[in-house]
Amino acid sequence: MTDMLREQNEVEGTQTEHEQHEHHEHHQTGLKRWLFTTNHKDIGSLYLMFSFAMFLIGGAMAMVIRAELFQPGLQLVEPNFFNQMTTVHGLIMVFGAVMPAFTGLANWMVPLMIGAPDMALPRMNNWSFWILPFAFSMLLASLFMEGGGPNFGWTFYAPLSTTYSPESTGLFVFAIHIMGISSIMGAINVIVTIVNMRAPGMTYMKMPLFVWTWLITAFLLIAVMPVLAGAVTMVLTDKYFGTSFFDAAGGGDPVMFQHIFWFFGHPEVYIMILPSFGIISAIVPAFSRKKLFGYSSMVYATASIAGLSFLVWAHHMFTTGMPVAAELFFMYCTMLISVPTGVKVFNWVATMWRGSLTFEVPMLFAIAFIVLFTIGGFSGLMLAITPADFQYHDTYFVVAHFHYVLVSGAIFSIMAAAYYWLPKWTGHMFDEKLAKWHFWCSIISVNILFFPMHFLGLAGMPRRIPDYALQFADINAVVSVGGFLFGLSQLIFLAVVIKCARGGEKAAAKPWDGAEGLEWTVASPAPHHTFSTPPKVD
Repeated sequence: MTDMLREQNEVEGTQTEHEQHEHHEHHQTGLKRWLFTTNHKDIGSLYLMFSFAMFLIGGAMAMVIRAELFQPGLQLVEPNFFNQMTTVHGLIMVFGAVMPAFTGLANWMVPLMIGAPDMALPRMNNWSFWILPFAFSMLLASLFMEGGGPNFGWTFYAPLSTTYSPESTGLFVFAIHIMGISSIMGAINVIVTIVNMRAPGMTYMKMPLFVWTWLITAFLLIAVMPVLAGAVTMVLTDKYFGTSFFDAAGGGDPVMFQHIFWFFGHPEVYIMILPSFGIISAIVPAFSRKKLFGYSSMVYATASIAGLSFLVWAHHMFTTGMPVAAELFFMYCTMLISVPTGVKVFNWVATMWRGSLTFEVPMLFAIAFIVLFTIGGFSGLMLAITPADFQYHDTYFVVAHFHYVLVSGAIFSIMAAAYYWLPKWTGHMFDEKLAKWHFWCSIISVNILFFPMHFLGLAGMPRRIPDYALQFADINAVVSVGGFLFGLSQLIFLAVVIKCARGGEKAAAKPWDGAEGLEWTVASPAPHHTFSTPPKVD
């Protein structure tokens, strides 16, 4: 990429040419700018702000859950409301916090990383964001309906979501459909942008890992969101229109629901973690001042994970009475998927090995991601072993496993990305001291919150219950304290971002020494329009 700095001057020169166009769009005032924007940076910012708002709402629901579980006995809420909190917390964190955050990062960074002036389908980009607030308003409004909101778990197993579900199920189904439409539109946009709008000379094997992971994630989204749409439509017709897809009395099968749901649900787990791999693969080389070790093996490992994710869905169903041959197949496939994941962890560690490491906040979150995500991966391997899974299934061990993957995995990588690219977004350096407070409070509290859950699960405490046996009381109290500390720690992050957006030390075009890529060749903050003349990549 020897021509990049030369191209920077050309890019800055084109700013004057396009000043009038910029003036026309950029200086629309107030609400109009955000409602009608087709600029990828604005839409990326909208996604990120929406996702953080959902993160706080979903977190508040988790606080209700942990407050109830602080002591045995029914303390604060009715069991039905407790079930609503566990359900809506899960739905909001998966579809409202993690996925929109990654989509926001893709909107902001993919065009900058590949030297494109914008996303390929800007109007669809605007629409794919603006339907999201309506979907989540609908989901949250269902909590205030007579009979309450969804109370059947975020996996909405039939017949809990059909025969025994509240009347708000119709709203829940409609909300899920709209979220799915938004995801599919976002994915199409990412694919078309990456395939058609790369800068001259940027071949596929020169693309940053973040772009690669998002390209693969986008194909996963297009493959599995229609499966989710099918599942929720069958739930809708079973409940309201007299069909019996999942009712054994009418010739249906409730276990079929699990097969359909998890055929969506397991690739969905990778949709929420593959972009994390791309983020960590950008940050670790930057702060190690070394090239990423084994770039091509990382690309192939990502593609392998995506392919294998379609062959492991029934490891969620070992206790449903599957034939032994099927259980063995899914057990071995699940173990196999840990191989390309292990390749990634090895490559990150090899990148750091003998590098000139510095420990700025993005790197701290990246290292925390590697260590804690690996813990989540190992507990996943334990769950893959069929006879052992009979012991762990539906206990707090499973809760500990997927929260290590999704909180100290996906959420920590999003935090790392925010700190890494915040100077590029705002033009200011963030408060390093405050950000380190955020990191240390988060990493300590997240382990107090989730690590003891492994022991609760091994001792036999079932998940999704508002009350529990007396012997689990002490560990639950510790877990709840960790939960409240982790929740409060995220307010420090909010303070850091607001302070950084308002001002502070001016950021250079490339604020991190070892950072590489086209996004660091444009000024900080990134101009409203970039790469009007495509840069050339050697």
